[in-house]
Amino acid sequence: EVQLVESGGGLVQPGGSLRLSCAASGFTFSSYAMKWVRQAPGKGLEWVSVINPGGGLTSYADSVKGRFTISRDNAKNTLYLQMNNLKPEDTAVYYCVVSTGARGQGTQVTVSS
Repeated sequence: EVQLVESGGGLVQPGGSLRLSCAASGFTFSSYAMKWVRQAPGKGLEWVSVINPGGGLTSYADSVKGRFTISRDNAKNTLYLQMNNLKPEDTAVYYCVVSTGARGQGTQVTVSS
């Protein structure tokens, strides 16, 4: 059974940083591309970033480019999202998603002064 457990969310002031983690199990993590998506209050899912199975290729939404960094540790079956210079519009529930479509329960990120 595929399991994805996100953590690391919280309340942070504008300009602050957070590091999200996603612990994966139940599948061969190193064989799949992984992505982060988010859902702001009252809005649909927004794609944030993707990383290939080996970790050498990444891509970002224009809204987070230059501020967020996706990475993975295949030895630890863990996906990360380093978020710097956070803005109020980054407030959302963040989900990690495996390329098969399965996703975790999400972690809340709130950016507010």
